[in-house]
Amino acid sequence: MAAVQKPAAGKPGLEEEAAPVHRIRITLTSRNVANLEKVSADLIRGAKEKHLKVRGPVRMPTKILGITTRKSPCGEGTNTWDRFEMRIHKRLIDLHSPADVVKQITNISIEPGVEVEVIIADV
Repeated sequence: MAAVQKPAAGKPGLEEEAAPVHRIRITLTSRNVANLEKVSADLIRGAKEKHLKVRGPVRMPTKILGITTRKSPCGEGTNTWDRFEMRIHKRLIDLHSPADVVKQITNISIEPGVEVEVIIADV
């Protein structure tokens, strides 16, 4: 019996190389929850339209920065205090995709007050 060779699928040297898949972590930070949720929903919708593997949004614990100060400017009078706080909300989104696709996904309108940080790592 003679060995039969299968012909190559395409011309040699013209095979397409698949873009390397990266693990991308997008961190969203804001003081306004509504803007933060809107941006994260837009990012996830865009990623699912491209059929990417998406994890998130992971809701991280809210940081509460507080300051307690006296109401009276001169220090005289009744000891009354004001308490101010600022809440910082954070969301994490993990994607598995080529780096060029992430540029298309993150090309959305980001709401004011939302900070976006993108970290790209090899799988």
